[in-house]
Amino acid sequence: MIPKELLKKIRRIEIRTSQMVNDVLAGQYHSASKGRGMEFEEVRQYQIGDDVRTIDWNVSARYGEPYVKVFREERELTVLLLVDMSASHAFGTREQLKRDLVAEVCATLAFSAIRNNDKVGLICFTDRVEKVVPARKGAMHVLRVIREVLYHQPGGRGTDLAVALEHLNKAVKRRAVVFVVSDFQTTGYDDAMRIARRRHDVIPIVVTDACELDLPDIGLIELLDSETGEAVLVDTSSGRLRGTYAAIARRRAAERDGCLRRMDIDGIHVRTGESFVEPLTRFFRAREARR
Repeated sequence: MIPKELLKKIRRIEIRTSQMVNDVLAGQYHSASKGRGMEFEEVRQYQIGDDVRTIDWNVSARYGEPYVKVFREERELTVLLLVDMSASHAFGTREQLKRDLVAEVCATLAFSAIRNNDKVGLICFTDRVEKVVPARKGAMHVLRVIREVLYHQPGGRGTDLAVALEHLNKAVKRRAVVFVVSDFQTTGYDDAMRIARRRHDVIPIVVTDACELDLPDIGLIELLDSETGEAVLVDTSSGRLRGTYAAIARRRAAERDGCLRRMDIDGIHVRTGESFVEPLTRFFRAREARR
C-alpha cells in the first residue's frame, strides 16, 4: 500500500512537470529526439542538393556513378530511463534531495515522450539492477514510472553503472534513447558505455549538489558516506581542507566529463535547488542546431 503522502507527492510532480512539458519542453524534445532513430530504406542515384555524407561508396563504385542512402525516420521512439537509486542520492543541501530532483527530471522526460507518442521504460540500479519496467505508452504508465522512482526500496547502497549498462546492452536489442540519470559517483563504466553508445542514443544527466563541489565553512561536522557507512570528523573552518576538498571534487568531475567527451557523448548537468528546465532546454536546442 502506497502511503497517502507519497501519492500526494506523485500528484504534485505530475502537475508541475506536465505544465513544464506543455509550456516549454514538448517541442524541444520532439525536434531533438526525432530523427535520431533512422532506418535504412533504399539507395537511389545522387541528385543535386543531396548531402554528400549519405553517398554509398560501395554501390557508387559498382555502378560507376554516385548513389546515396535513403533513410526513413522512425516515428516512434523508445525512451529508457536508466536511474541511479544508490544511497548517495539521499543527499541534498538546497531544499531538495538528489533523488527528488531525479524524480522530477524523469517525470518531465517521460511526459515529453508520451506527448510525442513514444514508449517509456525504466531501469533502476544501485550496485545491481534493481527494477525493470518495460517500455509502454500512456499517462498511467508514466505515473507508474514516477511511483517506482520515488517508492522503490533498493536492496543495494553502492553504485555500479557498468552493471546497469551491461544489462541494457544485453536486454535491449532495438535502438532507444537512453537517459542515464545519476550522480556518476562511480568508475569503470567506460567499456559498457562505449558499447551502449554504438547501439543507442545515450544521454547522461549528471545530478549534483552544491556542497559536493564546495564544502561550506560551518565548523566541526561529521560526514557520513551514505554508500559505505564510513564516518569521518571534519573541521570545515580549515581553508586548506576546503581547498583540498574542492580540488579533489573538481578533478573527479573533470575526469568524468573528459571520459564522456572522448566517447562523443553530450551530458546534461542539473543541481538540487535549481531549475532543471534551462539545462534540458539548452541541451535540446544545441542538439537541434547541430542537426
